[in-house]
Amino acid sequence: MRVPKYKGVVDSLAAQLRDGRWPAGHRLPTHRKLAADEGIAVVTASRVYAELEGMGLVSSEQGRGTFVRDLAAAAGEEFDQRSVAVDALDLSFNYPAVPGQAELLRQALRDLAAGGDLDALLRYQPPRGRDQDRDAVARHLHRRGLDVGREQILIVNGAQQGLAVTAMALFQPGDVVAVDALTYPGFVVLARTLGLEPAPLPVTEIGPDLKALEQLCRRRRVRAVYAMPTLHNPLGWVLDHSQRAQLVSIAHRYGVSIIEDASYAYLVEDAPPPLATLAPDLTVYVSGLSKSVAPGLRIGFIAAPAALVPALERIIRATTWHTPGLTTALACRWLTDGTVDRLEEQKRDDARLRQSIASEVLAGLGGVGHPSSYFVWLPLPQDARPDRIAAALADRRIAVSTAEPFATTSTVPHALRLALGSVGIPDLRNALPAVREEVDHDPFR
Repeated sequence: MRVPKYKGVVDSLAAQLRDGRWPAGHRLPTHRKLAADEGIAVVTASRVYAELEGMGLVSSEQGRGTFVRDLAAAAGEEFDQRSVAVDALDLSFNYPAVPGQAELLRQALRDLAAGGDLDALLRYQPPRGRDQDRDAVARHLHRRGLDVGREQILIVNGAQQGLAVTAMALFQPGDVVAVDALTYPGFVVLARTLGLEPAPLPVTEIGPDLKALEQLCRRRRVRAVYAMPTLHNPLGWVLDHSQRAQLVSIAHRYGVSIIEDASYAYLVEDAPPPLATLAPDLTVYVSGLSKSVAPGLRIGFIAAPAALVPALERIIRATTWHTPGLTTALACRWLTDGTVDRLEEQKRDDARLRQSIASEVLAGLGGVGHPSSYFVWLPLPQDARPDRIAAALADRRIAVSTAEPFATTSTVPHALRLALGSVGIPDLRNALPAVREEVDHDPFR
């Protein structure tokens, strides 16, 4: 079968783009120039660029041209630590730590070895977790404003697995899940992996557009809404009592489940009650200790309506069987003896300091962030090139995220997301002025 000539042009350009012949943000020849260079019609040149865009290799902007995309910043790769150079300052991913955590771990391991039944921790554990460990989680959640008994708690391998277990228990392929137009990429990747349809909700300065949520529920059979009411990632909002009540009212009216992601909620003091408190019959609450303690522990927890617990337990049993006993025992000791509470307090102070530094350095750029969060959303002018800025910063050994992994709409905002929690304070003070410099002097503007 004869292969159209333009397919050879597509294949050739795709190979050159993947090999890095041109830097991210480079403007490719106009459609007319490409047509002349390759001996094809202008309409065929447009088809070539359309196919390259469909492959995710280029992006087109009306009136400006076709640009090389930053392949290192393709959706999801910001969260692959192998994509960040070893000697780079990482502002793309948060793994906040405070001084002394390593010594805390050494002491906890000594204590665990000196007392308790170590042999029991090496055996299979109950899929939900041991009773005493779920009691420890229940007490921890009580301090966060959520009163649930251990019978409604399941311990999992981090909040991400908590989201996965919840989605697998709640949904079937094709189900519609309402998500914010800008949201945590890990849930979007999960939803698409499971064949779900993420339906984006417009966002405002203070939260999701709840009128749009109600309109969506009227038009479509929405199975659930994925929400981060306390410290949204990446926009940093905290929904007030009125917004939470309105969201819960919509969920009850249309029979919509709520998945409440509370991974960063620990950073907000005196927050309104969790959605799971306002709608315990509809809400699955998911959180963990990766951000408040350490990602290496991989301890998370689900608090769910009692009727849903057996389905969640079956998914845990079918996928990982249980959370490792050693790390669970260590984490739950820290929940019980106050270590987690102390670490959370220290990290709130640390986050406030980092936000104040960011506010000072980035003043006037319109950055969005909660005063005690570990990230800043940095909108860029419409004529700026986020991928080029990210590439320029990478050349300076600074890693940042563009808006692309966070966007659930076809139109991706011109913005950067800066994670503030993974470098030391001196490095942060050095990195942020470089970010400002690249934004202020982007040559494509």
